[in-house]
Amino acid sequence: MSEARKDPEDELAGTEAPFVSHLIELRDRLIRVLIAVGIAFGALAFWPGMGALYDLLAQPMVAHLPEGTKLIATNVISPILVPLKITLMSAFLVVLPYVLYQVWAFVAPGLYSHEKKFVLPLVISSTLLFFIGVAFCYFIVIPAMSQFIQAFAPTAITAAPDIEQYFGFVLTLFLVFGIAFEVPIAVVVLARVGIVTIEQLKKARGYFIVGAFVVAAVVTPPDVISQLSLAIPMCILYELGIIAAGMFIKSTKAPAGEAGAAKDGEKPAA
Repeated sequence: MSEARKDPEDELAGTEAPFVSHLIELRDRLIRVLIAVGIAFGALAFWPGMGALYDLLAQPMVAHLPEGTKLIATNVISPILVPLKITLMSAFLVVLPYVLYQVWAFVAPGLYSHEKKFVLPLVISSTLLFFIGVAFCYFIVIPAMSQFIQAFAPTAITAAPDIEQYFGFVLTLFLVFGIAFEVPIAVVVLARVGIVTIEQLKKARGYFIVGAFVVAAVVTPPDVISQLSLAIPMCILYELGIIAAGMFIKSTKAPAGEAGAAKDGEKPAA
């Protein structure tokens, strides 16, 4: 006796409601993020103020310009637009932990307990590493690079960078160093999901070092200071990532019950 064919409508029955509920939850969490960014923006605009945030961002460059020289604005609305962008960027960085928490809260119900042990430390550590990368760029790289540029600039040239170009330049460096400091997270994730082994990571050490210097030469300004400041930390963080991967794999192995359930395709209870 042949089996009766299943009606496609019966197979899809009940899937619309969960999908819609997930969309509603995603919308609600996006709204919370936007509200948090708006509150942080208002607070920063009130104190320390947009002008103070701009001065803080410009300080590493201004400190190494000739005495009495300031950044200039070649666009009519730049004196308003640039501090506005800086305040918005600062507001997002302030609430970044809350943003990542919303991401975590959205995906956590669909994870096994051992997967939650795997994801949550990565969310926290990736946030910290990103902030460390931005701070490293602001306090060390930009001042050293500014001093290097001014030391080699001809005396007949008076450097007065445009504020929009400087903002775009600094924002790019922040993103580059923030992402570069995520190297240990990438190494841990690749090893944890089984794409590569610890032994393969160790063997690829030489290739990574060459790649790090190539990336640094491409994404940073053409000066030795900024290139070395990116390449050397990436190499050190790669080694730390290998060490962390070995420790992390041991501490996040799935229990026997959950491992069996995962093989059978069962979903964890929400």
